[in-house]
Order: sequence, then structure tokens, then C-alpha cells
Amino acid sequence: MRTALITGANKGIGFETAKQLLENGYFVFIGSRNIDNGESAVQQLKDKGFENAKAIRLDVADISSIENARQEVGEQTDVLDVLINNAGINGGMPQAALEAPVEAFQSVIDTNLYGVIRVTQAFMDLLRNSKEPRIVNVSSSGCSLTLHSDPDWIYYSHKAAVYTASKAAMNMYTINLAYELRDTPFKVNAVCPGFVATDFNNHRGTGTVEEGGQRIAKYAMITKDGPTGKFISEEYNPETGETPW
Repeated sequence: MRTALITGANKGIGFETAKQLLENGYFVFIGSRNIDNGESAVQQLKDKGFENAKAIRLDVADISSIENARQEVGEQTDVLDVLINNAGINGGMPQAALEAPVEAFQSVIDTNLYGVIRVTQAFMDLLRNSKEPRIVNVSSSGCSLTLHSDPDWIYYSHKAAVYTASKAAMNMYTINLAYELRDTPFKVNAVCPGFVATDFNNHRGTGTVEEGGQRIAKYAMITKDGPTGKFISEEYNPETGETPW
């Protein structure tokens, strides 16, 4: 049975992605900053008939939490086939470039960039034991430098200096990670679930969590012929998904 770890999987897109992977026969570790919330999510999945899920306390901003999570997962399996770096924060609004305090940037980047780096590095040994390891860094078309520079883009006026900076930096990390793993079976991509209505955006999104989870799960399960080192948004580009950085 293939195994997957999803950070921030106790609700929203992370939870839905877990459900979709479970439907496809994966064992899923439900990463949650609060273990009670994680256990609640696992119970919800069990109530739906999914038994192969386990809650793991994992705070991506706390290295000791990550180390403990790595130990706990390692006690369950020697192989991790999929890592989905889903946990993230938006930093609240407004986020004006001239007014947002540096502390806001530091806090959001600590989770959205450094958190991805911490978790990826901590679980790399288990991922290397997989025959077809996959890493999906959950991103957003809203952090595309190209799109945000285009006045004709539909979301051109939706600027959020703190959040978009953190995710653009995460995208650059994704490029470098994919490059370093280019001669291995790894597939590493930054994937946008779309503008999905969740707690993350106060349910202002136009898409559903089912759509978002499906998009993330798709790239967690891609075959050896699938893309790597790409920025994917099927909402922006329904044909190929490939999105400008």
C-alpha cells in the first residue's frame, strides 16, 4: 500500500486531498498542528468508511514537532511515497506593500516557505525509499509574478504583498528541489488547487474543496511520464495546467 503525508490535513483542501488519496488506496498520515483536530479529522474519515488514516501532530513552524512526526511516521513505515506540503497561512488582510510590518512577512514566510523546507528535508530519507516518490507543494496562481504583472489578468487588482511573496519564494524552492532531483524517480511540482471556498479565504472562493482536492491528488499520483519542476494551475490553464511563474 502506498503511503502519503499531508500537512495541514485536518480540514479544507488538505482533508479533501486525503479523502481522495484514500479512495485510491493510499494510507494517509493526517498532519495537524493540533492533534485533537487531527484525530477528529481521522474519525470523520472513518465515519465515511476510510480506515487507513492516522493523525500525526505536525507543526511546520516547529522543528521539534517535525522531528517527532518524522519519528512517529518512521515507526509505521520505512517508505513514504507522497509528501504534500499543504499547511499554510494567509497572514490576514490588508497586506499593503508599504504598510504591512516586517513581522507579518516573517511569520507567513516561516510557515509557507521555511515550513515546506523543514518538512521536505526531514522526510527526504523516507521518500527516497519509494520507487516513485512525489512531492506536491500547494501553491497559488495568485503568486505568479507574470500574472500579477499583467493588467489584463482577472485577479490583477487582488494584491496581497505578504502571502504572495511567501508563495512565490516557495515556488522558487520547488524549482530548485526539482532540479536537484532531476535524475531520480522523484516528481516535484507546485500545484494550485484553484480559488476554492474554504476557511482560508473566509469562503470567498468560487470553486469547491472537491475540485481543489482532486487537482492536488492528481499530481500526487502522476506516473513516471508526468511533469516535474512545473507550476500547475488547472483553473488558469484547463488544457495542460502549466502556469507562468
